[in-house]
Formats: sequence, C-alpha cells, structure tokens
Amino acid sequence: MAQYLIMFNDEWVPDQTPDDLRTKSATSHALLDEMKAAGVFVYAEGGIDASTALFSVETKDGEPVFTDGPFVETKEHLGGFTVIEVPDDEAAREWAGRMAVTLDWPQEVHRFGSGVEEIIERQTQGRE
Repeated sequence: MAQYLIMFNDEWVPDQTPDDLRTKSATSHALLDEMKAAGVFVYAEGGIDASTALFSVETKDGEPVFTDGPFVETKEHLGGFTVIEVPDDEAAREWAGRMAVTLDWPQEVHRFGSGVEEIIERQTQGRE
C-alpha cells in the first residue's frame, strides 16, 4: 500500500458563491465518507488559501527566522488536500478522478516516496 496526496491550488478554483461552497463541502464530505468506508482515507483538510498563511520561516546562520510577511512570492496557494492509502496508482487515479468530479475543479496527485534515497534515485535516473 502507498499513500497519495490529492490536492488542489486555490488559484485553480473558479469563483464560488457561498451556496456553491456549501454544496461542494457537502458533496466532498460524502466522498470522504466513502473513502473512510473503503478504508483508504488517511487525512483531509480544505479551506486553505493565502489568507490562512500565518508566517514564513527560513534559516539564517543555522537558526530559524520567522516572519509575519512578506511571504515567499508565489502565484499558487494550497487550497486543500486529501491523503489516501491505496494499493496502486490506478486506485489513486480512481479516487482523484472522483474528487475532481465532485468538486468540479482540477486535482493534482503525488505518491509519497520512501524518503530521500528514492528522490535521489529518481533524479539520477532522470539525468541518464
């Protein structure tokens, strides 16, 4: 079994009325309930956008430096995500497709790796 991140950026979401958001919330919670019943649900959170960012942190001379702003310059902000645990990419594709249809906005899927060694291996293979 592998864990997958199904996520969307806030910028991918078209303008929504409060009623639209209430409807999306209800339908997405119904899908999350299906994920729980299927035993694939790990964690989910939504309602994240640029306004929910609290602070940024970077290092200076080996110490953390916290700033209320300005934040890292970016055009994209995480809008929400769901983590599932399924046997393969095809199962992740199925759930992500259902999430995209339920919310009617794009989703991006990432498979969590086993760590740094796997990332180094993928990068090395990409250079050959």
